[in-house]
Parts: sequence; C-alpha cells; structure tokens
Amino acid sequence: MNEPTHPHTPACPPAGIRPATRDDIETIVDLQVRMARETESLQLDRPTVVKGVTAVFDDPTHGRYWVAEMDDAVAAVMLIIREWSDWRNADVLWIHSLYVIPEARGRGLFTQMYNALKQQVLDCPNLAGLRLYVERNNAPARRTYTNLGMTANHYDLFEWLK
Repeated sequence: MNEPTHPHTPACPPAGIRPATRDDIETIVDLQVRMARETESLQLDRPTVVKGVTAVFDDPTHGRYWVAEMDDAVAAVMLIIREWSDWRNADVLWIHSLYVIPEARGRGLFTQMYNALKQQVLDCPNLAGLRLYVERNNAPARRTYTNLGMTANHYDLFEWLK
C-alpha cells in the first residue's frame, strides 16, 4: 500500500531508512513495548499501544514513524512530532519513541536517521530545529546525542499524566 507523502518525511532518506508503513505496525508496537520495559521498567498495555501506533497512520497530524532496517528487518524506530514555535515562526520536530534494538546499537542507525532528519530541517525554512527528551540515567543515549552535536538545554520537562 502506498502511503501519501508527508511533511515529516525527507525527500531522499539514506538507504535503509524509510518512512514506516501500516505493514510495520506490529513491529513498531513490539519495539515500543520493549523500549518501555528496558528504559523505564514499564509493562505497557499492548492493545493500547496497538491503538496508539495505528492512530498515527490514521491521522498524520499525530506524527510520522521512520524506521531503519538492518539485514532486511526493522532494527530502529522513531516517531517524529511537530511542535509549533511562535518564537521562531516555524515548527520544531520532536524525536519521540526512539528505540534501536540492542543487537543494532553502535552501528550508526540512529546517526543516519538523525542526520536525514537534520538535513530536512536545514532544507526547509518552515522547520526550526530538532528536540528530544532522554531519561536522565540513560548515559549511553546522552553520549550519543552529545556526539551528534545536540545540547542539553536549560529547561526541565514537567508533566502531568492521567
């Protein structure tokens, strides 16, 4: 099934990086469940995650998934979400729900995904930058983001969740 073009998708992503399709839903769900268990010791309700992932494909205003493949299988996933910045008169893209399977870590998959997304921001005047949040204790991820030139900002994330 052909997915429509989408503003969260770069014109020419690197080989092995592609916009996710509905055929990837089960894999994305699996990776999201694994990520929550690994990073936060959370056991997510799988039917809820299925509905949440499917909702992204049903309504593109929720965001867009990208996947990276290794050995003909999805090895990494990230959800890209737009946030309007009135200060910049442009959107900031949030990297959300990022997960690279343990066997694929250290092989540059996220770096390729990040660089493709960063190039999209550089090429599009209506995009202002990239953001993500990371668990404070996730030292390997923090090193990766720092090595890519990202900086920790002066904001702390506060939230209220039902």
